[in-house]
Amino acid sequence: MPGQPRIAVVDYCKGNLKSVERGFLAIGGEAFITDDPDMIAKADAVVLPGVGAFADAAATMRRTGQMDAIRKRIAAGVPFLGICLGLHLMYEEGVEGTHPRKGDSPLFSGEVDNAQGLAALPGVVMPLPKTDASGKTYKIPHVGWNSIEFDEACTSPLLTGIGPGEYFYFTHSYAAPDTPCTVATTTHAEAFPSVVSFRDTAFGVQFHPEKTSDA
Repeated sequence: MPGQPRIAVVDYCKGNLKSVERGFLAIGGEAFITDDPDMIAKADAVVLPGVGAFADAAATMRRTGQMDAIRKRIAAGVPFLGICLGLHLMYEEGVEGTHPRKGDSPLFSGEVDNAQGLAALPGVVMPLPKTDASGKTYKIPHVGWNSIEFDEACTSPLLTGIGPGEYFYFTHSYAAPDTPCTVATTTHAEAFPSVVSFRDTAFGVQFHPEKTSDA
């Protein structure tokens, strides 16, 4: 649609690109898929979708120059949305897909260097626990429909028209750390951030909006 903001859907070799693009097009947005950091730098808004491992995705983004381009767009206040792995990559570090340090013996402690993310938010993305505080076991990955919970006084524009208890579609084994930027949570073994927001321009969601129909 002429005059609409141009939304860059970042291609860093991690799926759901066409589904995300189609979702924006269906509601009148002007979205396009790109792996070019120069195109990301020129976009009016940026979406970081994804399915896959944190370390592999972060390495691809650094190698292609996407990481730096996205950091600059977030810092400039350009609207940004991270979806699932895209949410995880907003944080400083992640353990998913990391390997023991080079030179370590296989019998060593297995310490790893965490993969480095965009660092738009503080903290380390960690695995979801398999048991809750009472010892009840939960299936990991967390796949399927689950609700998001938030204070009804929440003013995040991303949740306009969405009420507490609304169901969304999830598929993930890792979860972001809780920070003051968490605006909604979901519980699977433990509560984890399912929506984050800061500056009213940068957002992340753990669920897949492109698989969740009207909500």
